[in-house]
Amino acid sequence: MTIEGKRQSIPLTEGPSRAAARSYLRGAGFAKDDLHKPIIGIANTWTEIGTCNVHLREVAEALKEGIREAGGTPMEFNTITISDGITMGTQGMKASLVSREVIADSIELVARGNLFDGLVGIGGCDKNMPGIIMALCRLDIPGMMLYGGSIAPGKLNGVDITIQNVFEGIGSHAAGRIDDAGLEALEANACPGAGACGGQFTANTMAMSGEILGISPIQLSGVPATAKDKHAATREAGRILMDAVRANRRPSQIITRKSIENTIASVAASGGSTNAVLHLLAIAKEMGIALSIDDFDTISKRTPFICDLTPAGKFVASDFQAAGGSRLLAKRLIDAGYADGATLTISGKTLAQEAAQAYETPGQVVIHTFDKPIKPNGGLVILKGNLAPEGCVMKVAAADRYDHRGPARVFDTEEACFAAVQSGQIKPGDVLVIRYEGPKGGPGMREMLQVTAAISSNAELSAHVALLTDGRFSGATRGFTAGHVAPEAFVGGPIAAVREGDMIHFDIPNRTLTLEVSDEEIAARLKNFAPPALRWPAGVFRKYVDRVNSASKGATT
Repeated sequence: MTIEGKRQSIPLTEGPSRAAARSYLRGAGFAKDDLHKPIIGIANTWTEIGTCNVHLREVAEALKEGIREAGGTPMEFNTITISDGITMGTQGMKASLVSREVIADSIELVARGNLFDGLVGIGGCDKNMPGIIMALCRLDIPGMMLYGGSIAPGKLNGVDITIQNVFEGIGSHAAGRIDDAGLEALEANACPGAGACGGQFTANTMAMSGEILGISPIQLSGVPATAKDKHAATREAGRILMDAVRANRRPSQIITRKSIENTIASVAASGGSTNAVLHLLAIAKEMGIALSIDDFDTISKRTPFICDLTPAGKFVASDFQAAGGSRLLAKRLIDAGYADGATLTISGKTLAQEAAQAYETPGQVVIHTFDKPIKPNGGLVILKGNLAPEGCVMKVAAADRYDHRGPARVFDTEEACFAAVQSGQIKPGDVLVIRYEGPKGGPGMREMLQVTAAISSNAELSAHVALLTDGRFSGATRGFTAGHVAPEAFVGGPIAAVREGDMIHFDIPNRTLTLEVSDEEIAARLKNFAPPALRWPAGVFRKYVDRVNSASKGATT
């Protein structure tokens, strides 16, 4: 039997022996003819917990309209999501990175179980997008990742604000710089409706990455969540997906070493989140592509930083889209020789062909040109040294200096460090060390936005304090911070040997992070090392601890 675009699902729906399966599906509301069309899975990360994903049912309906119009039968199912922003600063945040693996696993299971001919994953919050793309890599059936869209900026006293302002407001409130009413005003106005966090934080970084990578429909995926043209753009994405199904255009044809290099360049040029390092390493691994943490530094070093986006700059994701969006950034990168335009995209066009359709809004000031960059090098650097033999990640797009040497202030939990900052125990020059927050030690590698925002809100500290951790940072983090220190403390990495008062030196030009203690002393301190007891000795976190690898390899399981 040959039905255009129907490959995987024939054994599920066709022939007399499949009458029982068809009966179940007809009872669920599908018509007889629906079952003889290509079956398209819609993996939805909808939840009513938070703005990022609350609107994704509406996005799914528009997507299904486009798929039906193009001759497919969509079948929607749900998978889990964790809100990074809501859980930030709590033990719940440890579930965030774990959710990436669960999302990928659950989508893979449902798709394999139901023999879908194609698949669309709809994501909103940070770990949704990489989790969806990882599943697409494993399945290698025609599919796309579709972003639910960024939130509109909030307004307070005529000024645009984002959730970053609220996190920094918490620090200002603790220090007495704003009162209860001031904090309430930030809280009430920062999130005006549906959509993911508005800056070039992790969600928007990964949404843009999906477009440059080619696995998301460029310019359509980036339409903001509440924009009037979101419905039409999403319907068009459904039609693009059906064209890919008929052409059997698969992720393995789209996600290549070259397309990943293009994506790293886009993250560097836009001042994107350090989480992109973890996620692109994980995606490369799923596709069997050789990629190392050092590749990020090589590409970022040669790619100037040109997008004036918060937290490093002034503008938000909706401004980026209005200026010209990912198509314009792709055109800039290709024209300047920083990206390879020959890579394939989900539309069937090359990245160069998509970029050729870019429209630059006259007078826009968000996406600069490479002959007038904001900074001569990209936003990411990888540091190595005796404190991070496998490397660590810094986002220098939002950093205020390139060298720091100071005494260690050592904390074995994020909460202990946050309390020290809030109570005025941290002094200018200090190097805050937060450990046992890595992939195994957390477990789950929490983001530290609550701590970094408290520092950023304090003018006395923000320009004079450094922070390093084997955990992660939010895409909204700014300041002098190094994350993903590997090996992590829990496995006996050198960060476990740091003692209060040890001198630590960050040297960004030379890409080194040095604990000024002899190798012999570090070895002696670690000789009788024993990790702390696991907080959760059973269940999903224990499974994760037993299987997760180093942050330098993407913290995959």
